[in-house]
Formats: sequence, structure tokens, C-alpha cells
Amino acid sequence: MNERYPGYDVMSKRGGPSWNDATRRVIDARLRVPLEPRFFTSEEWRTLQAVCEAILPQDDDPEPAPLAAYVDQKMAQNHTDGFRHGALPRQGEAWRRGLAALDAEAQSAHGATFHALSPRQRDDLLRRMQTGDLSDPAWSEMPPSVFFQYRVIPDITHAFYAHPKGWNEMGFGGPASPRGYVRLGLDRRDPWEAAEASHGGEAAARRKNERVR
Repeated sequence: MNERYPGYDVMSKRGGPSWNDATRRVIDARLRVPLEPRFFTSEEWRTLQAVCEAILPQDDDPEPAPLAAYVDQKMAQNHTDGFRHGALPRQGEAWRRGLAALDAEAQSAHGATFHALSPRQRDDLLRRMQTGDLSDPAWSEMPPSVFFQYRVIPDITHAFYAHPKGWNEMGFGGPASPRGYVRLGLDRRDPWEAAEASHGGEAAARRKNERVR
């Protein structure tokens, strides 16, 4: 349950004045992303799924955002960020090397591949990756901490917030077309936007908007 914006579902705006045909086409395509890998091997895919589950758990959601599928699509389409850290190879190679190294580290520490580990064991290895405290030869010249900071976290979090599930979490109404956003200041929102429950709810937000019209 979304406690911050209870009852809010951005998809309810699909047929209303907030979204135009271009927005609907983009979101419909995102919701049809294949759930089987096109870039990663089956073993890489299982490890990637386990990494996504550890970074952004969605255990309480019966239909979680397909984070691994979004990362896989980005690699398959070679949709780059326009830049990359000098210590990293190209994004697809960085992911392949990082996933293989993570499995090697898991085998060395626990005698199993990463996806077969317990949640606590996974978290421990990811924390060690973040701090650079991993050294298996499979990393080659790629620093684990740089891979974590510039590939793991951005690619997985961007995947989540590209999906309507992520928009629901922050009360986002979707692209500002054709309706547009008017009240852009801090702590201001348009009347048709979601009201944050922890900030006084709908009535308080409406009163604030009335004062600034």
C-alpha cells in the first residue's frame, strides 16, 4: 500500500485530460516490456533480478515493476546515458563483468551464486561492493564501488521511476502534456495532483492552493 499517497494510481489519468496520445503510447510500450532477457544470459538474468530485488525491494507488491527487464532493455537497445565514468567499460560490458564478479564473490564467500544467497548475504555483498571491499579477479580493472555508483544504482532506480509504480510512490501525474503544471513552487501543487497524506492531506493542500491563486 502506498501510505504517502493512499489510493493514488496514475493510470487512472490515462483516459483523462492529463495525458495525450503520445504519453499513452510511451506508457503502453513501457508496460509491454518483455519479461524475458534479450541481452543477458539466463545466469546473468537471475543474478540481475536478485540485485534489483535487493536494491529496490517490492515484496509487498503483487505486480512489481519489472526492474530487471527495464535494465535488460536498456542494454539490448544500447540506450546510453550520453557519458560514462572513465574507469568503466561500455555499459553492457560493465554489467556483464559486474554480474559475473558478483557471482564469483558469492561463490567464494558462501559457495553459491548470488541469486541463491539469503537476503542478508546479498545485502552484505552489495555493501562491500559499494565500499570497494571486493577483490575477485573477475572484476579485472573495473572498480566495484564505481560500478555500484555509476551503473547499479542509476540503472535500477531509473528503471523504477520510469514505471507508473514509481510515479505512484511520489504522487507524480505523468508528463506535463497536454495539461501542463502551473504551481511549480515548493510545497505547491495543482488541484488535480495527488495530495500527500503526511503533509495534511487533501483539504490542507486545497486550502494552500486557494491562498496562492
